[in-house]
Amino acid sequence: MKYTKVHIDSIGYELAPVVVTSEELEERLTPLYEALHFPQGQLEALTGIGERRWWEKDYPLAKGAVEAGRKAMAKAGIDPADIGALIYAGVNRENFEPATACHVAADLGIGRSAAVYDLCNACLGVLNGILDVANRIELGQIRAGLVVSCETAREINEIMIDHMLEAGDMPTFVTSLATLTGGSGAVAVLLTDGSFGGDSRELLGGVNEAAPEHFGLCEWGLIPETGGGLRAHMSTDAASVLKHGVELGRRTWQAFLAEMDWTTEDIDKVICHQVGSANKESILTSIGIPQEKDFSTYEYLGNIGTVSLPMTAALADERGFLSRGDRVAFLGIGSGLNCLMLGLRW
Repeated sequence: MKYTKVHIDSIGYELAPVVVTSEELEERLTPLYEALHFPQGQLEALTGIGERRWWEKDYPLAKGAVEAGRKAMAKAGIDPADIGALIYAGVNRENFEPATACHVAADLGIGRSAAVYDLCNACLGVLNGILDVANRIELGQIRAGLVVSCETAREINEIMIDHMLEAGDMPTFVTSLATLTGGSGAVAVLLTDGSFGGDSRELLGGVNEAAPEHFGLCEWGLIPETGGGLRAHMSTDAASVLKHGVELGRRTWQAFLAEMDWTTEDIDKVICHQVGSANKESILTSIGIPQEKDFSTYEYLGNIGTVSLPMTAALADERGFLSRGDRVAFLGIGSGLNCLMLGLRW
């Protein structure tokens, strides 16, 4: 897919306020660590994540998305009435219905003629939302659209820590470890046709590839409890996700270079989905990208799902890592498995 009329005018974000260290989580798991004869420090050693952030208890998802959206529109100088589509793309949503996007749109004052809906595709949600808005802009249907998301890790972490302590065994620890990498935050990506002026970046194109035969490797949902009722549960086969994810990433990368008519050497910077140290090193090595071309935030923000990649791009821009004119690749991957890569001129 190629684009000639699509720009990213701004990225707004909201950092969750409660800093939670890996050491704090491990302290809560002390009985399990003692039973399995684990030394403290395993979580950071295995993932590279020293801390992550949580929202305050019962923080509304729509509130984080609204705050990020306001920042994005203010930064670009765009009025809510100019927004032709608003997509909420988080894994976490307020309800099965209505769409969380409706709450966000109402609070932002988005116009009545705008398309307002949720879109969900694991950690790729925001990138998929960007493509939905980009297609509308390229077709001339709208001039501007906003993709928002707010993810929370507090609740699933609390549940899984209790479950790990209750089970007290190695298999549960292995399949639950990835849960503890999760962080919280909110983001908003504002796309336009470039007609509003301001400091925009061009979205040039992208590709997506899938390996849906691996749909069972990472699951987050509701499971029956003994005695009735349901509880949230997350399980990840991290080793298999890494293995098959890298294979899918390599295949997507080759398709991406061909679609963009780029070589690996043409790319100045990359922003990856933030999973952890092993995933970052494996994917960059497999596609031949030097570590210095990548900007990472997982060390202090953890994996914020759909929020991770766009927030990392915003921070990379603020800190001068991304320069005007850079050819930048967004490298996204999500459970399923799905992979989506976007090319931009910054």
